[in-house]
Amino acid sequence: MEGIGDLPRELFLEILLRLPVESLMRCKCVCKFWYALIRNAKFIELHLKYNCNNNVCVLLKRCLLTCLGEKENMLSLVCSNGFSFVNLDVDLSLYKKEPCLQLLGHCDGVICLSNYRDDIVLCNPATRESMVLPQSCLPCSPSIPNLIPQTSALGFGYDAKSHHCKVVRIVSYWEEINESGLPHLSRVEVYSLGTGSWKEINVKVPAHVLYSPCFETYFNGSFHWYAVDDNRNEVILSFHMGNEEFQVIPMPSFLSMYDYSMCRSLLVWMGCISLIIYPGRGIEKSFEICVMKEYGVRKSWTKVLTIGPLSRVEKPLVFWKNDEILMEGTDGQAVSYNLRTQEVKDLPIYGVPKSFATLVYVNSLVSVKGGYQMLDEGDNTDFDW
Repeated sequence: MEGIGDLPRELFLEILLRLPVESLMRCKCVCKFWYALIRNAKFIELHLKYNCNNNVCVLLKRCLLTCLGEKENMLSLVCSNGFSFVNLDVDLSLYKKEPCLQLLGHCDGVICLSNYRDDIVLCNPATRESMVLPQSCLPCSPSIPNLIPQTSALGFGYDAKSHHCKVVRIVSYWEEINESGLPHLSRVEVYSLGTGSWKEINVKVPAHVLYSPCFETYFNGSFHWYAVDDNRNEVILSFHMGNEEFQVIPMPSFLSMYDYSMCRSLLVWMGCISLIIYPGRGIEKSFEICVMKEYGVRKSWTKVLTIGPLSRVEKPLVFWKNDEILMEGTDGQAVSYNLRTQEVKDLPIYGVPKSFATLVYVNSLVSVKGGYQMLDEGDNTDFDW
């Protein structure tokens, strides 16, 4: 085999699989064989699998203040080993100064960003590749006049059936004079990286998405939002990326309904979705963690533990390493809480208060323009996988 000298093939492959994406991008310039190998779909898959098992990080989005007092978005990678972090050199020209930039989700190293008004962007921070999605396939207004369209929900996740990432968008149409507080109707469209286009799906949206901090979560093949049903009961609305169907997941029966002083956040912990309930305001806050041990079954909601009271903590962000939870402080500093030792550790990561968002993230070579880049049949990559 070309380009490996006296190294056995298996050892050569193992060395490449352990290299970070930045190094692999440079290795593509060594020779045609290395270039073809690193672009090969099987190699990209093996490299992603290795990183999923060994190099999981947290992707952190926050706002920083410039010398002119303007807010700018910054993406950083936080590693569990010593809580080190590195700022990413990613072109966010569309959204660099967008105060409402949302980090929608992560799929195989690709992240989805939007401000809910204009463009939706897919970006691979490791390869620095990005792409603005095509315009919506939905018309600006339905056949019924005097309705105002508005994007009410976006989600991003992996479809295990087609082996492609998808973006789902819910557009709600509101009456100019609305007394109910609920939209007149909603329509749904899905973008697939496999087809590179949007399609409208004929499906009823059984609940209405509302904002709740750090709630939107991809898990178990579905994307989840905080919502209320037609009877104004709090629920979790999920959309399955494979079946392209909605499901309403009930909140715990012991949850105090209509208490708007309490926030709800939805995170993934120990292989389950976990609901964290905490006060929206206060110098000290306690965080009650409830786990749905059997997905979709209301009776399986279980109160697991209560964190705190903690001072100077605004909201939870993400679980990592199973016994640590990353949180945002009220002063705009990231902190980590150890569930086992009950210790709070300040991290040297600062930002504008209430601007933090996170994702569990893995570096990869996956392209935002349709997943793995397959080799042409004529490419001479005679590697024994």
